[in-house]
Amino acid sequence: MNGFFLVLEGPEGAGKTTLAAALAERVRRSGPDPVLVREPGGTPAAEALRRELLHANRSWTAERELLYLAAARADLVGQVIRPALDAGRIVISDRYELSTLVYQAAARGLPLSMVSWVNQAATGGLRPDLTLILDLPAEVGARRQATAGKVRDRLDRESPEFHRKVVARYLEEQGPGIVHLNATMPQAELSEAAWGAVVAACPGLAPAPVR
Repeated sequence: MNGFFLVLEGPEGAGKTTLAAALAERVRRSGPDPVLVREPGGTPAAEALRRELLHANRSWTAERELLYLAAARADLVGQVIRPALDAGRIVISDRYELSTLVYQAAARGLPLSMVSWVNQAATGGLRPDLTLILDLPAEVGARRQATAGKVRDRLDRESPEFHRKVVARYLEEQGPGIVHLNATMPQAELSEAAWGAVVAACPGLAPAPVR
């Protein structure tokens, strides 16, 4: 089987991290050993940039935020994602370039041409085979985070209007390889819907039994 690149996207509190771990386990049970990464992060350099980007007391311009994110992404793609795909591995990423189009272009207001160029430079044109977008109202995501006791990072503390722009932009995304999932579904149902989309898109991946 050739390498396969799966990305999970969505607003804060949508459950991307939980679903990514569940899908990685299902892939393992079906045979291949996947590579699970997150953005920003996944390498020592990218994790250091993540700490700075999400630190609640840091102040950033939108442009500097974009460049830090791009540097983290470029390191992750070069060090981990592309080598794994070249080796025929399945890569599951919690966020990728669509997050930058959503947060930095749509929500921050940076020019789309600027954000697209920086994304291209960071990824070298590497695109996901499948992107699962978890759709969730911003208010529901905020309540989930509060209920879970999540320590609010810099992005979590953005205004409700910022988070509504994020949700609206994700809802607009369409095209080949894009699948929207209703993140208000119970976790088990969401996991099954996501797994069905992955099996349909990834040739040679045998369905793994539910446990």
